[in-house]
Amino acid sequence: MSLNSTPRSERVHIALFGKRNAGKSSIINAITNQEIAIVSDVKGTTTDPVYKSIEILPIGPCVIIDTAGLDDEGELGELRKKKTLEVLDKTDVALVVVDGTIGVTDYDKTIVDIIKEKNIPVIGILNKVDKIENVQEVPQIMAKELAIQVVPVSASTKKGIKEVKNKIISLLPEDEDKFKIVGDLVSPGDIVVLVTPIDKAAPKGRLILPQQQTIRDILESDAIAIVTKEFELRETLDSLAKKPKLVITDSQVFLKVAADTPKDMMMTSFSILFARYKGDLVELVKGVKAIKSLKDGDKILVAEGCTHHRQADDIARVKIPRWLRQLTGKELVFEFSSGVVFTDDVTQYSLIVHCGGCMLNRTAMCSRINDAKEYQVPIVNYGILIAHVHGILERALQPFPLAKMIWEEEL
Repeated sequence: MSLNSTPRSERVHIALFGKRNAGKSSIINAITNQEIAIVSDVKGTTTDPVYKSIEILPIGPCVIIDTAGLDDEGELGELRKKKTLEVLDKTDVALVVVDGTIGVTDYDKTIVDIIKEKNIPVIGILNKVDKIENVQEVPQIMAKELAIQVVPVSASTKKGIKEVKNKIISLLPEDEDKFKIVGDLVSPGDIVVLVTPIDKAAPKGRLILPQQQTIRDILESDAIAIVTKEFELRETLDSLAKKPKLVITDSQVFLKVAADTPKDMMMTSFSILFARYKGDLVELVKGVKAIKSLKDGDKILVAEGCTHHRQADDIARVKIPRWLRQLTGKELVFEFSSGVVFTDDVTQYSLIVHCGGCMLNRTAMCSRINDAKEYQVPIVNYGILIAHVHGILERALQPFPLAKMIWEEEL
């Protein structure tokens, strides 16, 4: 991936739901103005969710998700419906497509209710309006039945497609600054030093995604990014005529970087920055405080948002279990998940330890955190845990006063 291409995790996720043959795939092709999805009169053409990263003007970088019909049948159909509903956990805007020649069904009402429960912005699409009579009355009836805004559309003639795009734009968050990685912590002209050890798990010749994105955010904030490795950090700092505003490190060299960074310089990690950018930093700090309450036999889920080649001293399967056993002195049971798979039952765990979530969009990461929060299961991410292990979490939270206050409470 090049620096100027938008990763999937940073794109708006637009998912289409509805019955088989409602025209979801045709709507996707009309919105994107490309033949992306396979269209057929045969029910069930779309089986598993299909993801397509694309630029949609005037929306910008998006991921369009085509899902299986909610009326799919049989044992396999139930599995497909389960996969369809899992898509909601990463959906920024939901489009519920209704076949205008059939009208609103119980399936449509059910999915709209689920979408509303999850507080996902939703638009109803009345498709195939070119094939129905009294077309001006039907959208109003559908909007009343589903209690959502409805756009009449014909995928075949592209009538209403521009209105769908405009509705999507109106539902997207306007306050993009709220979700900056580091830009709200620095001012133009500030120096930020990034300590980036060469990660063996990263593709050859590339920095890992959080490092790339942080550099881009610093540059867009008109600040100055200086990149170095952990063994050259002290020399780098000594060579600067101006004091850096912030030092950001990879979590795995936290201890060395903390030792080489003067106490009067703010220091944190990529993973802690992403805990805030992708999720809920305060909730994740609360999670690390629960470690002291773990007991023998407690089950821990270690979750990663991507899949990658395992290293001999893998952080998820080797280091984290070792650290937690050392911290607690308890016999703990560890389970692992990666990629799109999280867990169907968070209640079975006494603690969830999650990666930084760089490959997940913010909606997906927040969904996982909220699932844990709803059932009062503590959740923490790698960077916060590692800083705690090394006894430097309080310092690493210095740029974030509220999270630091939560950490200091009742220690």
